[in-house]
Amino acid sequence: MKDLFGKAILDFQTHNSPEDLVTETTISEADEMSVAYLFRKYNEMPKLEKKGLQLCKGKVLDVGCGAGSHALYLQEKGFDVTAIDISENAIKACQLRGINNARVQNLLEVKDEKFDTFLLLMNGTGIFGTLADTSNYLRKLKSLLNPNGQILIDSSDIIYMFDADDDGSYLVPADGYYGELTFTVSYKGATEEPFPWLYIDYNTFQNVAHANGLHCELLLEGKHFDYLAKLTL
Repeated sequence: MKDLFGKAILDFQTHNSPEDLVTETTISEADEMSVAYLFRKYNEMPKLEKKGLQLCKGKVLDVGCGAGSHALYLQEKGFDVTAIDISENAIKACQLRGINNARVQNLLEVKDEKFDTFLLLMNGTGIFGTLADTSNYLRKLKSLLNPNGQILIDSSDIIYMFDADDDGSYLVPADGYYGELTFTVSYKGATEEPFPWLYIDYNTFQNVAHANGLHCELLLEGKHFDYLAKLTL
């Protein structure tokens, strides 16, 4: 892993001539993304993210924290928040931004800790990679959750990105789940190894949650087929 996403974050934080990231997926062409967006303040965030932050309680783990904007906001509000990401560069940026507890870690490797809130935002289901692997992550989250804890997570139903047949049904791939994409990230002329990224529609997510002993509640829907869900024991 070249950690290009993290490199862009660290370049922005350290004023090292940051450039736009270029992302491409199996169903979409190359698209530029401003790194500055990852450093947005609370008042610049979409309503789903704001709602997620408003609902946080107790000890919080921000999973896949990126540039750390959510964790930083919570820390400033007095929360006991830990930020984790698999990107070393992103965590360096988080530490430079003043996040007290930011560490390089994969969620599946967290142990001997319990949390009241897990926060997975900006398509939090992405890190699951595939629908088949979703249960592994949900079981892990469940094992780290305090009795009255919650998992706040968002995703999108990307069915709208596929062409529709004459009868209105969508022409999705026959093999695998349509929300399983392969992402490629490029930055400053370098390209990352492609990686799996999961978007999951709410009904499917609710079914997987229930299958793993978690209650799933739809909290809020956005304008772009996106939603915020809460999982509890």
